[in-house]
Amino acid sequence: MVNLNPNVGSVFQKPGATGQSQKPAGSKDFGKVVENQLSEVNSLQDDSAAAVKDLLVGKSQDVNSVVAAVAKSDMSFKLMVGVRNKIIEAYKETMRMQI
Repeated sequence: MVNLNPNVGSVFQKPGATGQSQKPAGSKDFGKVVENQLSEVNSLQDDSAAAVKDLLVGKSQDVNSVVAAVAKSDMSFKLMVGVRNKIIEAYKETMRMQI
């Protein structure tokens, strides 16, 4: 006969824990990390738009720096879209799991 212990969950908690999950020191909230990365991508997009505008207006004559800024913002945007697609796919896979 198998005896089930209803207090088995307390084995995994730290002594003195009140049931709330405690984050390890130095860990960041996933939402905050995503928000920071989105703001960084937005900043790169704004910088590239400003560089193109400066080139068209005549404030800047350096085409290479403009091309580099646009390429950097393009790559960061593509990376962001790729990460978004992976997150969505992981969510869909989790929703397909049977309990």
